[in-house]
Amino acid sequence: MARRYDSSTTTFSPEGRLHQVEYAIEAINNAGTCIGILASDGIVLATEKRSTSSLLAVPKTSDKTYPLSSHITCCVAGLTADANMLIDQARLRAGQYEYQYQHSIPVEQLVEHVCNYKHSYTQYGGLRPFGVSFLLAGWDPIHKYQLYQTDPSGNYSGWKATVIGSNNQAGKSLLKTEYGDESEGGTMPTINEALKLAIKVLNKTMDGTLASSEKVELLVLTRDEELDECVHKILSEVESQAIVQEVEKEAAAEAAATVVVS
Repeated sequence: MARRYDSSTTTFSPEGRLHQVEYAIEAINNAGTCIGILASDGIVLATEKRSTSSLLAVPKTSDKTYPLSSHITCCVAGLTADANMLIDQARLRAGQYEYQYQHSIPVEQLVEHVCNYKHSYTQYGGLRPFGVSFLLAGWDPIHKYQLYQTDPSGNYSGWKATVIGSNNQAGKSLLKTEYGDESEGGTMPTINEALKLAIKVLNKTMDGTLASSEKVELLVLTRDEELDECVHKILSEVESQAIVQEVEKEAAAEAAATVVVS
């Protein structure tokens, strides 16, 4: 039955499903893991770097994280070519808004624009959904630090911490137990704590391997109050390795303490 309806993005199946959108989501679930964590003093984005061949030249820029504006950045899971088209749309809209109104576009307004563009590709014949999800991190004067997730259907949602890409359910389960939420009596993590939590999640989601500086990319979005601007920083391999080693030491200490107690 499904085969009669899965060739078109504009036809619902009798069960009320759009199969092409579901296939796009499945493509994202097979992509490299991306993690977003809201911290008390910024936002952490962590991505899994997958190398298909040792013969590939080292990329000059990141192929997982992209700045969209001076106060918004994103990481992508899925088809990079699809992501490039949406990133161009987002940068164009952010620039037009700033030119027209003389101040930066609100974060959610840019997310909504990207999602409306995504949704339009499920409305017309001859088009296919974008096979990519975004984690968008940004800051604006009204809502401060914000983290959003988009999907191929055009839906978006705000998160305190989330995971997209491969093994995302395992990553979300770990975040539920480890992430401190002020509304539930916990304490929102600092940037350093969020970085260590991101490495823990990557250790759980990466198939058959542990996180290392060559296999992960860590980005931090913070605010410089003196300059009145946001700072996007991708951690170097040395800085990333230091975070990885901290997590390994904590894990070893916990294991030793468990052995002593037992």
